[in-house]
Amino acid sequence: MAHPEKNMDDNVSASASLLATRLQALGPDRLRGIRRGLEKESLRVLPGGTLALTPHPLALGSALTHPRITTDFSESQLELITGVHASVPGMLDELAQIHQAVFLALQAEQPDERLWVSSMPSCLPADEQIPIGQYGHSNVGRAKTVYRMGLSHRYGRKMQTISGIHYNWSIPGATNDDYFGLIRNFRRQSFLLLWLFGASPAVCRSFVDGLPHGLLPMGNGTLQLPHATSLRMGRLGYQSDAQSRLAVSYNGLEGYGASLQAALTEPYPAYERIGLREADGSWKQLSTHLLQIENEFYGTIRPKRTIRTGERPLHALRERGVEYVEVRCMDLDPFETFGIGATTAHFLEVFLLHCLLADSPPDTPEEIGALGRNQHLTAARGREPGLTLERDGRDVKLVDWAAEIIEQCGPLARALDAVHGGTAHRDAVAAAQQALVDPASLPSARVLAHMQAEHGGEFVPFIDARSALARDAALARPLPDADAPARWAAQAAASLDEQRRIELAETLPFDTFLVDYLSAERLG
Repeated sequence: MAHPEKNMDDNVSASASLLATRLQALGPDRLRGIRRGLEKESLRVLPGGTLALTPHPLALGSALTHPRITTDFSESQLELITGVHASVPGMLDELAQIHQAVFLALQAEQPDERLWVSSMPSCLPADEQIPIGQYGHSNVGRAKTVYRMGLSHRYGRKMQTISGIHYNWSIPGATNDDYFGLIRNFRRQSFLLLWLFGASPAVCRSFVDGLPHGLLPMGNGTLQLPHATSLRMGRLGYQSDAQSRLAVSYNGLEGYGASLQAALTEPYPAYERIGLREADGSWKQLSTHLLQIENEFYGTIRPKRTIRTGERPLHALRERGVEYVEVRCMDLDPFETFGIGATTAHFLEVFLLHCLLADSPPDTPEEIGALGRNQHLTAARGREPGLTLERDGRDVKLVDWAAEIIEQCGPLARALDAVHGGTAHRDAVAAAQQALVDPASLPSARVLAHMQAEHGGEFVPFIDARSALARDAALARPLPDADAPARWAAQAAASLDEQRRIELAETLPFDTFLVDYLSAERLG
């Protein structure tokens, strides 16, 4: 009779051999061709952590058309977008420059404001006082606002103020099947990212007013869980009970597309009860379907394709295939000036390569259920000693599974360093291995420790202080060149001109535009 531990060791050895073979077949040119980019959300706040209720600053240009600076759900929630980069340092340098542009604009127009450096929001006003993003009078701009109004009716505005980082990643020559294999493995193993980089173990009491939450007090205005990693990715975070009925399979583009199309075209009773319009005729939401548009589908990772003007994202995917993946489970790190550090980004690069190259069997409804439970366990109790997750129908210790993945990442890190130079990827894997030995060094543990030691266990004063430090550090950073402020101002002005051009060219009534844009025919 075979010994279970021997079988496990044999499986690990076979996996390592398979990874080595596939890595060699990939070759240095494709590794060198990997591309990445970031989208980073942050709330604008006043000193003390109060949400800034001012409109999107005019000095930042148009939230509709600016290529680098826009808003997410709220007028108070900036989204900063880098371009596509051939290296991690290049991407992070651009993210820093965008922050400088924002802080200089705020300094001139709204000098008291800074960016909140936590994924979980500051002390929030009443739901109806959180301002929804405004994008002008064009049809596409109005549709963006109506979509956000729909989100507010469906989930509440407080949930929508949760912020994070999206990491976009591609590799040349990858097929649709390659990307969906990567996505399946990412979903299986993303607990590791929550454990390593989750940084939201606590929240202001205002966020859960009137809600059952199961959190524990820490200070007068703070709630937390002592072993939590990422409340953002847990049951109180960016979640949708309605979408939990969606058993979306990631076994291929056809099945994925069919699942999304059903959610985009079938009425959902709870949202039918909300209705489409107010008594005065204004729109309450884009549709009464389970999803208004594709972006409403929540998940830790998405397959993506750049869309053309007026094109639906699902149509773009079906027509031209997966172009890149969008990682959506990363918290803002309050200990990093710009929300994410180089070590984290380099580990993500290795981790995504591991997800691409490792064997990726088809998912099943049973496994999909287990993955959801693993995510919530890791989010709420990830640092709890001895915590077990579900893997292939059996319980396994989180730290043992994590150690196995990190060990397999070693050769991949060496290969990436070989094509990029330096030791950044190996150092990132070594840091992850060290975290297994010293979980007190994890961002989630450090947040709680610093809150307790420096701010009497209070979340808002701690993040407020970190937010001020981040602003000061960004402004103290040398500008890329003397002409940078003038270029940023010109880009903002050009975006405002582009918004005006779009609005002046509008001829189609808004209702007609919506019926056409939301038609099922556009999804095919």
